[in-house]
Amino acid sequence: MIDDLLRELNAIDEHPKLEAKACRSGKLGNSFFETVCAFANEPGLGGGSILLGVQRDESDFFGAYEVVGVKESDKLQLDIASGCAERFNVPLRPNIVVEQLQGKVVLLVEVNERPNSDKPIYFKNKNLPRGAWRRIGSSDQRCTDEDLIVFYGDRQAESYDAMLLQSADLSDIDSDAIENYRSLRAKVNPHAEELSWTDEELLRALSAIQKANGEWKPTLAGLLLFGTKQALRRELPMVRVDYIRISGNEWVSDPDQRFHKTIDMRGPILSLVDRVLAAIMDDLPKGFELLEGEVQAKTKTLPARVLREAIVNALMHRSYREHSPTQVIRYNNRIEIRNAGFSLKNEDLLGEAGSQLRNPKLAAVFHETNTAETKGSGIRTMRRLMQENGFSAPTFESSRGDNFFVSRLLLHHFLSEGDMRWLGTIPHELNEQQKVALIFLREQGAINNQSERQLTGSDMLTASSDLRKLRDLGLIVLKGKGSASYYVRGVNFPKTLNDAQPFNKSEACKHGTLEGDHGTLEGSHGTLASKHGSLRTELPADLLQKVESLSQRPGKKVRPVLKLLCQWRDLTASELAEILNRNDSKAIKRDHLKPMIDNGELSYTYPDMEKHPHQAYRG
Repeated sequence: MIDDLLRELNAIDEHPKLEAKACRSGKLGNSFFETVCAFANEPGLGGGSILLGVQRDESDFFGAYEVVGVKESDKLQLDIASGCAERFNVPLRPNIVVEQLQGKVVLLVEVNERPNSDKPIYFKNKNLPRGAWRRIGSSDQRCTDEDLIVFYGDRQAESYDAMLLQSADLSDIDSDAIENYRSLRAKVNPHAEELSWTDEELLRALSAIQKANGEWKPTLAGLLLFGTKQALRRELPMVRVDYIRISGNEWVSDPDQRFHKTIDMRGPILSLVDRVLAAIMDDLPKGFELLEGEVQAKTKTLPARVLREAIVNALMHRSYREHSPTQVIRYNNRIEIRNAGFSLKNEDLLGEAGSQLRNPKLAAVFHETNTAETKGSGIRTMRRLMQENGFSAPTFESSRGDNFFVSRLLLHHFLSEGDMRWLGTIPHELNEQQKVALIFLREQGAINNQSERQLTGSDMLTASSDLRKLRDLGLIVLKGKGSASYYVRGVNFPKTLNDAQPFNKSEACKHGTLEGDHGTLEGSHGTLASKHGSLRTELPADLLQKVESLSQRPGKKVRPVLKLLCQWRDLTASELAEILNRNDSKAIKRDHLKPMIDNGELSYTYPDMEKHPHQAYRG
């Protein structure tokens, strides 16, 4: 049994339900019990397994797992049993299996998911939420306040969208927005009893207003649903939707040439959905198809219902604790809809029945007006409609660290005639999933296991197998390791066809690394940096003086200089390390760049994909 799990781990690399730990010293570290806690907590995962006595071989290029064995297995079993029984608020009883593998002792620890009534499981010596852990993808992550929504659900006293806005009053409620709600509700159920209620009764029933000190006050949900534009601007100035049109397929770093056009939209969110949808649809290219026997051509474009679902998801599930706009970014080849707030539902379970509601008051109104799909079915509907209309399935990215969620919709038809000619230049037999993966990589510049699964509907093992075959054929190259791994173009990646332009080579040189038939070009914003320190020669004199004045161990004093450098030009971590004459770009990223991102001193050039292969920093 353990041998089978080891083979599965090597086939998939990072597994959401399987973790390997060396445990060579015979002592259980904190990370072991954090994984136990995460497996016991994660909703819908069904628990997971931990292999003790197995570790990744870092000398192996592909990071294969090898058996190293454990010492004193009897004592280790006792430590596991007692630790799981005593460390947590609820005693856990994992199943432990001992086997000989390659002449060494390996332990399999099987942890069951606990019932909802027991969750969250957390360390008794730590407070919530940080004492609890979740299993997100293949990693264990400490819980946040918003994770408690997942565990407590209806047991919570009040949700954030029920918060009273003390500085607002009933004059901030827009009567037209109330009428719009009544109209939408009547289309769903013309006999709904609430249609006969007064406005005040209706607002109270929807938790849109509450009484405080004898006066009716709007709640956050009430203002979002029914607030006047003036009140929304005053109380929630950053809660808006920005439609951003960019010429090209990459985020433009030059502030003077960044956007082709922008539209900022505010208003009650039920009506805002249609305004945002109209702005996108008006800007979409129209394709035409003349079917056999038909006289008129039929327009083919992204299904409006898909765009509507993506907009609704962004507005309904976003975190209103964060003061930032929802962004709809329209590139030449795709649309990205970005909102604050990571997915409360595990990314691997997106599209399955059931949902985790961050804003239950808002969600109730969206559902009863038929603005949103029934619980958990919106993403599934988006995938079905995109595929039925010949488009790639949408992909989704959730970042807990940077607290955002992104929906991506590619604009061209997959496996079109041009795509097939482009794929036909590959002298190898590929299945449909592998073809889709290559086209996605051509458009996006990178692909990972999760994107492959979302695009094709494959399971983790199948997606890993497909990507490994493409890697073995030299079509793609693996970058990073573990949960941070992704693939970029390999030396045998197909050449560009005139009617299927996959990538702008000059843009690639601007943003980092382009791997193709001519090896690897490394550069920054059009300048190929081939000698150590060459970037320093481009620095303005005053900025160069500040860099050279830094001591060998400047500590946090380096941060003002980093900010000035990133104001001068967007720079990658490796470029900053080169300028500062440091060998370890990872240390600069960990000790300075990430904290500066967190406190708002810097921003990502690819804000919707933290681990983008061409990620750079902007001051």
